Amino acid sequence: MTAPFSPLSAASLDRRQWVQLALAGGLGYTSLGLGTALAQAKYPSKAIRMIIPFTPGGSADILGRAIGHELTTAWGQSVIPENIAGAGGSIGADRVAKAAGDGHTLLMGHVGTLAITPGLYPKLPYDPIKSFTPIAWVARVPNVLVVHPSLPVKDLASFIAYAKAHPGKINYSSGGNGSAAHMTMAYLAQQTGLDMQHVPYKGTAPAVNDLVAGQVQALFTGIPAVLAQLRAGQIKALAVSSPQRAAILPDVPTVAEAAVPGFEADQWYGVVGPARMPPDLVARINAQINESLKSPAILERLQGEGAQPMPSSPEVFGQLIAKDLARWGKVIKDNHMTI
Repeated sequence: MTAPFSPLSAASLDRRQWVQLALAGGLGYTSLGLGTALAQAKYPSKAIRMIIPFTPGGSADILGRAIGHELTTAWGQSVIPENIAGAGGSIGADRVAKAAGDGHTLLMGHVGTLAITPGLYPKLPYDPIKSFTPIAWVARVPNVLVVHPSLPVKDLASFIAYAKAHPGKINYSSGGNGSAAHMTMAYLAQQTGLDMQHVPYKGTAPAVNDLVAGQVQALFTGIPAVLAQLRAGQIKALAVSSPQRAAILPDVPTVAEAAVPGFEADQWYGVVGPARMPPDLVARINAQINESLKSPAILERLQGEGAQPMPSSPEVFGQLIAKDLARWGKVIKDNHMTI
């Protein structure tokens, strides 16, 4: 008969025996953290999937790949971007929600996926708070209202005046129903009493392409997705959604200063993982992402795309998700917005 375990017998065990017993579950010691510690010591032990819940070419894709490249360099393990688009980002998010919480499947989270989509799709297969572990806030990206040059407007005030004089005549594109671009323009329309036609696309890139081609007249989306077209003069910017002007577009006024006081509707991006990830693993990934956000290479990349790096703690990022979930939920409910 095996003798019962006691503190005295524990003192006689050497390190090798402790590890063997812990791995075998003989001491129940994994509950004390040794099993977790052993797992973390090997992280990452294989390639990491970075799920980007939108099509290639948009802001989430640009930022997700930039972060993945930095983590690959730092860890020596590949961070593989995987675009899984659809239903406002919820299809890709659900893949992560159902993955193992070992840090090898991550999501480039977005205000749309985590704070807007839940209000539009009441039967989502995941809960934006309970199904994920906030890890790191990556960047804040102002939206910019851009129009085709053929539209006879010169600034936001004239855009609003033209839209009011021609109800239903302005078609605006977005990356899909319930996307951040859709909600931002709908929010502007609600605040100013505009009647415009929404034309959803399967991703930001085709929405931008058809704006450049003149198939639609306007788009209100993240700066990174339209910066090249703005620089080429293919479209023109009227206003940005942030409280202050964007450093990369210093001559473009904010919506608040141009026509709608108090207006703010920026996008944000951050990394989340499945629920119940070990706190020490979360802290490790958070620290590496924050360190990456300080590197000259990624600072130049993000700032060149119009994105503001936002190194912070997992707790701060979690608070942001909860705050905007409540905020956009109220906007959706008050305006009876549905998909």
